[in-house]
Amino acid sequence: MTTLQHSAATTTEPSAWAGLQVILLGVLEGTVGLGTAGWLAGIAYAMATQALLSGAVQRSARGVLGPADRVTSARGLLVGAVTALVADGSRETALLVALAAVALALDFVDGQVARRTGTASALGARFDMEVDAFLILVLSVHVALSLGPWVLVMGALRYAFVVASWVLARLRGALPPSYARKVVAAVQGIALVVAASGLPPHPSVLVGLALVSLVWSFGRDVEWLWRNAPVS
Repeated sequence: MTTLQHSAATTTEPSAWAGLQVILLGVLEGTVGLGTAGWLAGIAYAMATQALLSGAVQRSARGVLGPADRVTSARGLLVGAVTALVADGSRETALLVALAAVALALDFVDGQVARRTGTASALGARFDMEVDAFLILVLSVHVALSLGPWVLVMGALRYAFVVASWVLARLRGALPPSYARKVVAAVQGIALVVAASGLPPHPSVLVGLALVSLVWSFGRDVEWLWRNAPVS
């Protein structure tokens, strides 16, 4: 009985968050309008997040979402809304920028919550990273529409690294903590949100500098993994 209750708990909460995502899409529909593409992208995002998160929670040692994970889940709702707006080709730039900015700001909250409550976990760190990576991917798609396809490199680089690690065993090691890596990751989101706002006079320069820092960060990590990979 305990096992069944535990299993139900691990799937119920991610499903509830997916339901909240659909409600948020409905709010967008009722306020700014949301077309078929937006609905499809938003629902696909909610379903994929629910499935992946449920599986991750079931495999984790704790078996439930912690308080910081719930902050990250709230960030995920905002990312889902941004995804729907971008897929829909929405002209609601102010709303899109506001949602993305709040999602980025909350990135500084979930880590603090995890540390102060003593609930930091590998699941939480991975969940946080995946939400960040997907937000950057979606924003890069949006900004690429005005600045050019080269901006997509910002969103695709992390996923390219993951694919490369499937082929190259040397890239599968654990990287040491790095403050510089965290700063570079934060810069990507900030640069893309600022560029999306249309406020800076030369957004391509801003995004280009952010991309250079990202390439440097990935290059440094790849070099470290390659040099420190165990000899087979």
